[in-house]
Amino acid sequence: MTSAHITRAAGRRDARPRELRNGLEPAGRPIRALKGVVLLAACLVVILPFVAVIATSLADQVQINLAGGYVLWPEHPTLDAYRAIFAGGVVSRALFVSLGVTVVGTLLSLTCTTLLAYSLSRPGSFASRPLLLLVLFTLLFSPGMIPSYLIVKQLGLLESYWSLILPVLVNGFNVIVVRSFFLDLPRDLLDSARIDGAGEFQVLRRVVLPLSKAVLAVVGLFYAVSYWNSFFSAMLYLNDSARWPLQLVLRTYVVDNATMGVDNTALTGELPPPQQALQMAVLVISLVPILIVYPFLQRHFAKGILIGAVKG
Repeated sequence: MTSAHITRAAGRRDARPRELRNGLEPAGRPIRALKGVVLLAACLVVILPFVAVIATSLADQVQINLAGGYVLWPEHPTLDAYRAIFAGGVVSRALFVSLGVTVVGTLLSLTCTTLLAYSLSRPGSFASRPLLLLVLFTLLFSPGMIPSYLIVKQLGLLESYWSLILPVLVNGFNVIVVRSFFLDLPRDLLDSARIDGAGEFQVLRRVVLPLSKAVLAVVGLFYAVSYWNSFFSAMLYLNDSARWPLQLVLRTYVVDNATMGVDNTALTGELPPPQQALQMAVLVISLVPILIVYPFLQRHFAKGILIGAVKG
């Protein structure tokens, strides 16, 4: 048999369904249709709440009353709720506060987590064993609200944005994940860099960090979401409403049913926007930044978590 015949025979064998090549029977059409229906239903369950939130923020009072509170398709969409919110200035200021706290907090948390995880992953590091046990201890026991408040007060961090960052600067779970990833890196690669004369910081910066983009992207996303969604710390440590982040302003809109800094003079219509539309508009504004950032990091998500948490 010539090589051409062998190639064609191999191609015919590879043309079989993947399930059959793996020793599994291919699913029939009813099973595939059922899977498609279940997947479509799951997508609708996830997407419909977002659609309802956006549509309600664009609806008027009459349509909200007819729909019973939530609208799926606004007949006469209007941006009056967004104009009133941004014209007031409170939501705009709170948005910049949340962005600043999230960016600064994420960078500092990533830096501290990376340095701590790298030191714990290197054999022979000073006090690595006690520090590792201390990190594991924080996973089992967390400080209470009153001790945390007293510490923040004694440090003079009340009414300061640092009170939203420093108490939660390092997360023990993230340290363990990054440490496990560092332990899985080839030891020979790091030793060769040291033989070439690189110090520990040079090894970390030039060798370890370029190989750790996946896990650092995932941990950075964890920190960013945590800082962005945090409102309880601001409620404890910030009494001045001018310093509040966006999530605490959102809480006053949704839970307290209050409107902060709404300017009705910026509206195009005669009637002010309904309370439900204002609440949904603030909710949409709070969701947009994370929805923008997440797609760029999603491809690293599964890889970073699995490698960092399983292989170590």
